[in-house]
Amino acid sequence: MARRVAMVNNKGGVGKTTSTVRVAEGLAKAGKRVLVIDLDPQGNASQMLGWDFDPAEKQPTISQAIKADREGAARDVIQPIGWECDYADRITLAPARLTLENRMSEAGIAGAWRRLEKALEGVDDALDYTLIDCPPSLFHLTQLGLAAAHDAVIVTEADIYAIDAAKRVRDFITAKGPKDLANPTLSLRGVIINAFNEQTVRQSEQRDSVRRIFGDLVWDPIVKFREALATGNNNAIPLTESRFSESRATYELLTQTFLKEIPLP
Repeated sequence: MARRVAMVNNKGGVGKTTSTVRVAEGLAKAGKRVLVIDLDPQGNASQMLGWDFDPAEKQPTISQAIKADREGAARDVIQPIGWECDYADRITLAPARLTLENRMSEAGIAGAWRRLEKALEGVDDALDYTLIDCPPSLFHLTQLGLAAAHDAVIVTEADIYAIDAAKRVRDFITAKGPKDLANPTLSLRGVIINAFNEQTVRQSEQRDSVRRIFGDLVWDPIVKFREALATGNNNAIPLTESRFSESRATYELLTQTFLKEIPLP
């Protein structure tokens, strides 16, 4: 079975999807086979990986796999990504569209929080890592991701509201979450600081706050804000061009931290 890692925060706009996609890219470049599960109805991870929805084609998404409520259902929705690079075939995708919002109505059904875990049963056995891009909440969709995951990584900005949201995620995972989700081995493995602007005193102070609050959970390196990276995300392309060299190097180092903190068995 792949090592399943949920990428989480209770606040949107902190770069959670960017971190999921770029760590997946780093893992693939390192020779690992990776599945990205887009569990956010906005579908940004799917778009960033070059997946386009064509209404004329039958393109199943993770929503159908969860709705099916049967073992192995995710096998029917996994698709190749749209990048053109020599490691793209080591990344596969379970895409999402806005229809994933429909799964929220199932939150009151007994055992519904296990449906993603059930859908993945036997599906990612031949892979190394499954990264789950969770929505910016701690509601049903995120709980689906946490119930299916072995580990969780919080992504935050050096911003007071993002830090408060990260603390809520930490408390949920380390307190009642594993018991309530019937996932006693779920573990918080790290905190990624994203989109850091080294030129502002405020962000430097908040960076220090993150380190003080989360201690050794904070991963190095910090991801600095770079316009080129935002452009690469918007254009749904890998970080292969020279203009991405700084961000590419950062994510390669961050991937090494990921592999150290969340090693394969």
